[in-house]
Amino acid sequence: MMTIKKIAGTIVLILALQNIWGQSAQQQNPWQERDRKDAQPLPHEYQREADVFWSKNIWRIIDTREKMNKPFEYPQQPLIQIIHEAAKRGEITVYDPAVQDADQFRKVMDTSEVISMGTKIDTTIQSLPENPDSEQTVIVRNELTWDKIKKFRIKEVWFFDTKTSAMQVRIIGIAPVMEDYDAQGNYRGDMTMYWVPFEQMRGLLAKREVFNPQNDSKRFSWEDLFEMRKFESYIYKESNVYDRNVQEYATGVDAQIESERIKQELFEKEHDMWEY
Repeated sequence: MMTIKKIAGTIVLILALQNIWGQSAQQQNPWQERDRKDAQPLPHEYQREADVFWSKNIWRIIDTREKMNKPFEYPQQPLIQIIHEAAKRGEITVYDPAVQDADQFRKVMDTSEVISMGTKIDTTIQSLPENPDSEQTVIVRNELTWDKIKKFRIKEVWFFDTKTSAMQVRIIGIAPVMEDYDAQGNYRGDMTMYWVPFEQMRGLLAKREVFNPQNDSKRFSWEDLFEMRKFESYIYKESNVYDRNVQEYATGVDAQIESERIKQELFEKEHDMWEY
């Protein structure tokens, strides 16, 4: 009887060890890594309209080729992959960028349009290898690849809160920008894919980690990255009576100077508000 108990105990011990070894084999590190699958973003503090003394909408462009923005291109899971796959599954609602005032989320884009986005059928004329004087029409199918998304547009609101006597900023929306090429591979310009309300995405982004170039053991979520503003960007528009971008009235170096002027005004505004 004791022998059977010992055998049973040995089997249980072996199964337990196999479970531990199996878990260890799945882990990349010798310590227990944090599981973000149930992570939730910290809710923003309720903001009373009466406490907002001043506000201004600002539009920025995040260029993933900037040194500080390299985590956006991390090949194992770039930000665009997280957003686009969630949009294709219908987990987030995306809005048509082609309508007027698209960044105000005017028209919902159908999921079928999102799924086919970035896939293009182009035709090109090529010479026949066996007869260079003859030509044939070749159909080229171009699929969406993550490396085509080099920029993100973000719309945010800056406001001065009299309750805290501080300038605050909240991101309102984000839009991936895709590079457009013809059948010959010639660059034709940038195309905004869709606009997404940022508040709708916070829960999704809180569950996904960002690559930290400085420390593999101190990673944070994409939601943390945006809340802590760990990205480089430049301003391409501020709310104005003509509703125009900086590029519509300034070019080249002048556009860069204008962008920096708007940025500086935001910082100076907080100091000026303390006078009231």
